[in-house]
Amino acid sequence: MGVGDRNVGSGLRLGGVRRRGSGWDGVRRGWGASKSQTLDSDCPGMGEGDTIEEFLAKKPRHKGKHDKPKPWDDDPSIDHWKIDKFDPSWNETGLLEVSSFSTLFPKYREKYLQEAWPSVKSALSEYGVACELNLVDGSMTVSTTRKTRDPYIIVKARDLIQLLARSVPAPQAIKILGDEWQCDIIKIGNLIRNKERFVKRRQQLVGPNSSTLKALEILTGCYILVQGNTVAAMGPYKGLKQVRRIVEDCIKNKMHPVYHIKILMMRKELEKDPALANESWDRFLPKFKKKNIQQKKIKRKEKKPYTPFPPPPQPSKIDLQLESGEYFLSDKKKLEKKWNEKREKQVEKTAEGKRKREAAFIPPEEPAKGDANQDLSSHDRSDVAAMAASLKKKAKKFGKQRDAGNIDPQNYLA
Repeated sequence: MGVGDRNVGSGLRLGGVRRRGSGWDGVRRGWGASKSQTLDSDCPGMGEGDTIEEFLAKKPRHKGKHDKPKPWDDDPSIDHWKIDKFDPSWNETGLLEVSSFSTLFPKYREKYLQEAWPSVKSALSEYGVACELNLVDGSMTVSTTRKTRDPYIIVKARDLIQLLARSVPAPQAIKILGDEWQCDIIKIGNLIRNKERFVKRRQQLVGPNSSTLKALEILTGCYILVQGNTVAAMGPYKGLKQVRRIVEDCIKNKMHPVYHIKILMMRKELEKDPALANESWDRFLPKFKKKNIQQKKIKRKEKKPYTPFPPPPQPSKIDLQLESGEYFLSDKKKLEKKWNEKREKQVEKTAEGKRKREAAFIPPEEPAKGDANQDLSSHDRSDVAAMAASLKKKAKKFGKQRDAGNIDPQNYLA
């Protein structure tokens, strides 16, 4: 190996002479010139008489070679979000390897899949994808063939069998083969442990008569199906992102779906105003605060002080009999003692029942007649005196009216 074939440092030696970098790389190293010196116009983008400072200010810096601005980035006639339909002429030779996906389905879907499988098979055959329904293993399999041209269609076919396994109707699931449809299967079974709370919050997502679910479908533009421990959604990427956030917030009890519906409705209205296209919408959107509802306080048992010694053993029945001396009595005396105890309890209960029955016939105590005026309080006495005065006044007035009515005219005649 000669001297000219070796790499030394960052430069490449050719024929024993080290070459300097050219263009922008050479300018960054300075080529041994100061900032005030001028450079030749051999560098690309360099004008005659330009200094290094002017060139550095003029030249935009980029970290990588692939993130440089392209001429078609700012072209308004190009729609960068448009998905072109696949043309089989783009891949005339087909695929080199066979790709396949398989998924299991529950037992209750077996009859429906058996009926709908011919329509699924015909839909996949248009794209050159083979499918198989195995009722013994309870699985569905899709695989590419020699006729397959679109390399991404096998991923779409995988989504199709996953949606069919999650109880999505076949006509709706077949739409996923189109380029404008995407799907997302959201697992909600592991977000909460309590089964009762899970069922309650899942019902909140559906709403009465599926009204909440229908409103979400209209606002997000997605098809939503709640089934078991999963939520299957089909639609555009933007709508799927909104659906996932709404579903997770509902199951985690962060925000009720009705509040999300209100926010989405306001966003739809704000999108119609072109003046607000470049402004923040935070001041228009409602802000919902979570209310802390007082819950029942769980009574916790106070922990006893820790002792390394175990508690003393409780006396057994035989120990108690030994203490009282009953253990040494004969069987006859034991039966006699038990009978006497039982008899005493019966006598006590009989007396208590008799006392309760006789209590209903005992008359209540009545106050004495002489003590009636003494029991009146000062307030009651004042009320009685006021009533007597008003009665006297009314009687006097009535007597005057009666005297005025009984006038004898003979007394006034001359």
